[in-house]
Amino acid sequence: MASLFPASELKTCRLLDAGAGVGALSCAFLDRWVEGGFPFQEVQVFAYEIDDRLRGRLAEHLVAYEGATAHVSAEDFISSSNQLLFHGVTDYTHAILNPPYKKINSHSPHRHELRALGIETVNLYSAFVALAVLQAAHEGQIVAIIPRSFCNGPYYRPFREFILQRAALQHIHLFESRTSAFKADDVLQENIIIRLERGGIQGPVTITTSTDDSLSDFETHVYQFDQIVFPDDAEGFIHVPTSPDENTTAIDILSAIRYTLADIGVNVSTGPIVDFRLKDYLRDMPVQGTVPLLYPSHFGINRTDWPIAGAKKPNAIQRNDETEKWLFPNGHYCVVRRFSSKEEKRRIIASAVDPASFGDAPALGFENHLNVFHENKRGLSESLANGLAVFLNTTVVDKAFRRFNGHTQVNATDLKTMKYPSRPALIELGKWAVKSGELTQHMIDERLGALTA
Repeated sequence: MASLFPASELKTCRLLDAGAGVGALSCAFLDRWVEGGFPFQEVQVFAYEIDDRLRGRLAEHLVAYEGATAHVSAEDFISSSNQLLFHGVTDYTHAILNPPYKKINSHSPHRHELRALGIETVNLYSAFVALAVLQAAHEGQIVAIIPRSFCNGPYYRPFREFILQRAALQHIHLFESRTSAFKADDVLQENIIIRLERGGIQGPVTITTSTDDSLSDFETHVYQFDQIVFPDDAEGFIHVPTSPDENTTAIDILSAIRYTLADIGVNVSTGPIVDFRLKDYLRDMPVQGTVPLLYPSHFGINRTDWPIAGAKKPNAIQRNDETEKWLFPNGHYCVVRRFSSKEEKRRIIASAVDPASFGDAPALGFENHLNVFHENKRGLSESLANGLAVFLNTTVVDKAFRRFNGHTQVNATDLKTMKYPSRPALIELGKWAVKSGELTQHMIDERLGALTA
């Protein structure tokens, strides 16, 4: 992280480290300075740490550097920033951050303080980065290691807009393995390192990758900004390609796939049945008065297994006044598992739901770990359901999804913001799939290429 800062001609550096811990990041920055990496005559370090157990060691570490002045604060960084910005203090030349990761309650004092500054965000990590940007001097450099969740999703859209309006995105480093780079943490998503320049002119973005924190297989590629944030993307998703080949393949093919779900008349929703809230109505196996209750375990790419005897999850739910509003009429649907990780062979795992698998069942229950494609809560045509499943299972879609989604969830919002072939093209794809029977990955990838040529 310390090495990502560009060369500087400044005589005085004002370094911000918010959530400093014992000072590992500040010390790395100061080490580079001491070793001749910066021409500063002095460095003023402004470190925030609210944990009393860490703050003493933090101060000890920072004062050990001759020529450096340490200002160690026990204040809450958000509240302190609110006051400083109120008085117009924006003069940090550098910031190096490993901010805390915690959701911000919508009615908390932090949320109100941030909102007063024009910052609308849902997590402490993004709040810290936004505050660092606001307090940076012109051309100030901000380097932060943060979860990748801000790159996509509606909750972080205001944050993405906020930082990209005020700073240039210069560099992203991606760790290819969640488990190797962060062995001590049970991480559910990727962590990335970003460098922003306050008031910078946006140009090409450097993307570097390594499997883990050893950086032994470090690779560097440079992309035009419109390959990172697509110009026609209203959500402003930040894509992180890991190789030029992947980038070209995804963009070139997906440019012909330009329709939204609204364009093709399809809805997608999270499965509405949260099983523990309806546990009184769940049944291990179907009996009279029940309808199928479907979990991810009931589906493969080319198959439906229901009911599953001896399964850990129930196979059915009672149909009554309490459950009726959560049910869908039996029909053809496309479902996508909500949870997968980057280590899996596929991130998006889609299946076509065939009503024939459930006999004369009048309705179906979709559990909360599934996303369901439907038309106004009714089934799709057989061809459309199969066409959607085939398209979503293509390698192109998998690569495109990995570019902007770095956590374990495949949310309905992510699926809504993706682009799709036209409705007629999807129907043709579905007809081909039904006729072809068992499909291989090569078959569906080849067929998509033919449809979009």
